[in-house]
Amino acid sequence: MTPSLAELRHIHHQADCLADQASVEAAIDRIAAAITARLSAQRPVIYVVMNGGLVFAGQLLTRLDFPLEVAYLHATRYRQQTQGAELQWQVAPTVDPRGRCALVIDDILDEGHTLLAIVDALRAAGADEVLTAVLLDKRHERKARPDLRADFHGLEVVDRYLYGYGMDYQGWWRNANGIYAVKGL
Repeated sequence: MTPSLAELRHIHHQADCLADQASVEAAIDRIAAAITARLSAQRPVIYVVMNGGLVFAGQLLTRLDFPLEVAYLHATRYRQQTQGAELQWQVAPTVDPRGRCALVIDDILDEGHTLLAIVDALRAAGADEVLTAVLLDKRHERKARPDLRADFHGLEVVDRYLYGYGMDYQGWWRNANGIYAVKGL
């Protein structure tokens, strides 16, 4: 059932702000500097994971001052829910990664099942190297692999239900200009 406008406003009003806009912007600056140092001598293809990676990628890409190609893909486990299910490919990668360095941009590394499946698919499609960049890395013990880390990440966050900067609450609030944790979830 779709939440009402009043319910959505209440969720946001009650939420805890874990990182304000200035903190997120500073994290994006740090990620951009690290990516530039690592990839500026290459011609990478950047894959934005829809829909969560959209806001972060939009902010990040303008800070990368070197030639790159942007593509997208859409793989999800959440489908407007608060818990993940089986991986569903809605749009396969839109640019062939064969013989190239690929950088996957997503909003958050939670358990990592979706990100690992995307990385595996790009490697299987012939990418020379696949790197990952996430705005947030959630701290908990449920990672798909104990050693799973993104190659580039901005902020580490607590294990709560988060939204903002591309992450959603039941499909809403991706546009929130900070990182928020829903009360009670």
